[in-house]
Amino acid sequence: MIGAGTAVTTLAGCSTTARETVQPAAIPLENPALASIYGPMPDERFPLPAIPYQKIDRRYHRQLVSDPTGERPGTLVVDTANFFLYLTQEGGQAMRYGVGLGRQGFEWAGKGVIQYKRQWPRWTPPDEMVARQPELIPYSIANGGMEPGLKNPLGARALYIFQNGEDTLYRIHGSPEWWSIGKAVSSGCVRMINQDVVDLYSRVPDRTVVVVASLPRPAAV
Repeated sequence: MIGAGTAVTTLAGCSTTARETVQPAAIPLENPALASIYGPMPDERFPLPAIPYQKIDRRYHRQLVSDPTGERPGTLVVDTANFFLYLTQEGGQAMRYGVGLGRQGFEWAGKGVIQYKRQWPRWTPPDEMVARQPELIPYSIANGGMEPGLKNPLGARALYIFQNGEDTLYRIHGSPEWWSIGKAVSSGCVRMINQDVVDLYSRVPDRTVVVVASLPRPAAV
């Protein structure tokens, strides 16, 4: 089992600062299974466009793998060393997703729970973030936050992590910035491709245990 300590800092909240740059190694040919996984989702409240999965390093595609975490089935594990999120399953397997991490995310480690989750959530930056970035004042708590939508930093779904009954301000959430997967690009949170967070949302109930830790690099990815 992964050792889980206490949180060492309070996160600053989620924001979006990524820029599309040089892409990592890609799958050169069409893959029907991945085309289905990362295809358009027209029935969403805000229809999601297809993701160019060929431009994303294949290690970060959603896939079933051998569970490296040692955690009980049904546990979420955020691997901050390798930019993976695991949902552990029976039989020694886990569903693995690629994630992007906020810079502050590397300073938080421990165990919490998914207190609640939301579809197409509003985004409300904490007061500390607004103080640093006055352009966020229209989305402050006093102003009711940012409306849901394709440009909202929390994307199509958000899972809210609490520890010892307190909000960590640490979220697992969607993002349209698919090129940020596998990178540290934003303040605070764990970002996923929108299609992946929709899938995860459907698999994870409230009160699911979440472990945030740094794991050894997998032998094969």
